[in-house]
Amino acid sequence: MKTRNISATSALISAFLTSCVTKPQRICTILVFVLALVLTPSSAFAFTFTTFDSPDATFTQGIGINSPGDIVGVYEDAVGMRHGFLLAEGIFTTIDGPGATFTSAIGINSAGRIVGVYDDGTGVSHGYVWAKGTFTTIDVPGATSTFANRINDAGKIVGGYVASGIVHGFLLSKGSFTTIDVPASTLTEVNGISSSGNIVGHYQDLLGDHGFLLASGVFTTIDIPGATYVESDDINAAGQIVGTYDDAAGITHGYLLAQGVLTTIDVPGVPFPTQAFGVNSKGDVVGIYAAQGFLLSHDVFTTI
Repeated sequence: MKTRNISATSALISAFLTSCVTKPQRICTILVFVLALVLTPSSAFAFTFTTFDSPDATFTQGIGINSPGDIVGVYEDAVGMRHGFLLAEGIFTTIDGPGATFTSAIGINSAGRIVGVYDDGTGVSHGYVWAKGTFTTIDVPGATSTFANRINDAGKIVGGYVASGIVHGFLLSKGSFTTIDVPASTLTEVNGISSSGNIVGHYQDLLGDHGFLLASGVFTTIDIPGATYVESDDINAAGQIVGTYDDAAGITHGYLLAQGVLTTIDVPGVPFPTQAFGVNSKGDVVGIYAAQGFLLSHDVFTTI
């Protein structure tokens, strides 16, 4: 998951996940079949646009949203430091990793457990889980960097790690890591997981950058005609997928894929890229345009 054309941005907290830190862990690899899905963008949403701003921030990015509507993301303060945040019931809560120079909150489940990534000040990135003020670091064994992107209601976590200079995806379930690599890919990022365990993400191969869906052991590539870059960032219980693509002119758009229909998401009336990062069970979407986050709820945009 990336913030492209805007700025660069890009885990464990409950008792049942403590075993990931204290017990031996294993890494295995999923073997799968590969299919391809080529989609044509439909017309953009019809919507109205209202605004509100996060306090004391020069940059705000909404990345994840849960079923109750709590939003997580990252913001930049007046001195240029970036912090994770939780926005719940109108209240912003800052989330910072221990000694962190950068923290981002990326995913949140219905119980309010949050996952993300932080830099420790030495150039190393770590995943984490945060719940009710308790912060637990997660690192894939043998990795030089780890980042956690989503957590579903069953507590399964997906993300990515770097080993020997290569980016791999992972699934963390019941204390065990499973590596996820799209066959023939040179890079795989796992960005989202639904309540049923379906997974979405982004991969690179010799042909370029693609989104993907992993369901029942089968990878399905998500490509958009004319797009030079596609990534899939989140998936909800209904199978709706959100993500980002660059068109042939190099303009960045968000998208929603639902029941085989792909709809472009562009914040209206602004000459800035739009990126969609998170979707909840109600179909509410969060993302970013320019330096502001947005919430798209029932075809109504609100900036964060």
